[in-house]
Amino acid sequence: MSGFPEELRVPVVAGTELQDAVVRREVTSAETVFHGRVWDVVREVVQLPGEDGPTSVTRDLQRHPGAVTVLALDSDDNVLLVQQYRHPVRRQLWELPAGLLDVAGEPPLTAAQRELAEEADLRAERWDVVADWFNSPGGSSEANRIYLARGLSAVPAGQRHDREDEERDLVPVRVPLAEAVEAVLAGRLGNPGTVIGLLATSAARAAGFSTLRPADAPWPTDLS
Repeated sequence: MSGFPEELRVPVVAGTELQDAVVRREVTSAETVFHGRVWDVVREVVQLPGEDGPTSVTRDLQRHPGAVTVLALDSDDNVLLVQQYRHPVRRQLWELPAGLLDVAGEPPLTAAQRELAEEADLRAERWDVVADWFNSPGGSSEANRIYLARGLSAVPAGQRHDREDEERDLVPVRVPLAEAVEAVLAGRLGNPGTVIGLLATSAARAAGFSTLRPADAPWPTDLS
């Protein structure tokens, strides 16, 4: 099999050199055009570089508080999934426990621990970072972190969360990690956090979990 066509002159970059860069472009105006229950839509005019100097472009973006996702893995390599109705896509999706960073001052790890307890009635002794990602960065500021939770135990019955709305009918199941990955590759699972979390955890497991980062690693939007 041949490589890239020579005439395209595509440079080769080592994987160790790959890192997203924080870039600050000048925003000359910003207007909130929609106030939502969870997020707002902001219209910004930003200066982008051009051949003849900076060019003003208008972008509408979802200003999002961020979110956390939890892959709870037991000692037999089973992963916990919950089935939840998602109205925008008119589907019940198999998902990892997840939630918004919508509690003022709450650290992401604390939010992840709260979500695991609320959605799955579980606690975990060990927490690590599997992956960070931006959900639809062309139009949203949402950053999401996937935690790996191990050393699982049940939340005492008297301390369990009273689920409401879409969470009322959550259906938790345990699935072997390998089988869940097969479901992703077969196109049977479509939640982005689930897809990313399962594939990234499978890769981390294959590397003996040496790729995991500390649970208090800098939040994605803090990277420089």
